[in-house]
Amino acid sequence: MLTVAVVGAGLMGHGIAEVFAAAGHPVRLHDLDPGALHRAVDALRGTDGVAVDGSTDLATAVTGADLVVEAVAEDLAVKRDLFARLDRLLPDALLATNTSVLPVSGIAERTTRPERVVGTHWWNPPGLIPVVEVVRGSHTSERTMTRTTALLAALGKLPVRVERDVPGFVGNRLQHALWREAIALVAGGLCSAETVDTVVRNTIGLRLGAMGPLENADYVGLDLTLAIHDAVLPALDRSPAPSPLLRDLVAAGDLGAKSGRGFLAWPDGSRDRAAARLARHVTEQLTSRADDTPSDDRPAKG
Repeated sequence: MLTVAVVGAGLMGHGIAEVFAAAGHPVRLHDLDPGALHRAVDALRGTDGVAVDGSTDLATAVTGADLVVEAVAEDLAVKRDLFARLDRLLPDALLATNTSVLPVSGIAERTTRPERVVGTHWWNPPGLIPVVEVVRGSHTSERTMTRTTALLAALGKLPVRVERDVPGFVGNRLQHALWREAIALVAGGLCSAETVDTVVRNTIGLRLGAMGPLENADYVGLDLTLAIHDAVLPALDRSPAPSPLLRDLVAAGDLGAKSGRGFLAWPDGSRDRAAARLARHVTEQLTSRADDTPSDDRPAKG
């Protein structure tokens, strides 16, 4: 078993720690906020067979760790400083960042051994979503990539290798391309936010779990895909900057569920209900997959 230190006891850090602990790895949590740390540690200790401890002192939390997973705020300067400290404290450990958009290479910039720094982008909720993106920084070694992929697979996750350190990696580039167009449709007065969500949930949302976009392109025919692209792509939003509507909402304090209003209204209790609905849906999808008879009707790759 590896000793795993998780830096950051928020939503993602807590969830990542729980996955490692449930697999039998001794886990140490670190957070500068004593309240957040104690809540996370207490919750994890309530799970049978989980060995977890916590400290607000970084050196105490990480000393002796074989693997450190960072899950702090998405601030490059903060992460860069943290990894420089981890590099001094742990000369041999594997150092992983859970950043979803920041460059792994930039985070490792002040370390003396950047070959052991790797991106491991977990998705929320970490305990349910199978995929973890394993991202190669400009100096990440093949040994680090291979070790990380094997470790995640042993946890029951579905690790995917991202071989270039680009903003957003794979999943968030796809997700936010969809979000950009969704916001543009609302901002342009074509439809309401509710309509966008209804259409996505009841068309492509139903299909994507069984057939990814490139398989679907092959399935309908690449000649048809090309014809649609010729007709549709010139009309899609291609702004290199965030939507003015999004900026206006943020400036007005309409931040979504946390403030009670964003694109949609979020009355008291609705965020918790949405979280429960999401967890239930993901669990049902994964259970359905596990119950299916293994088969694959797709042709072999050429």
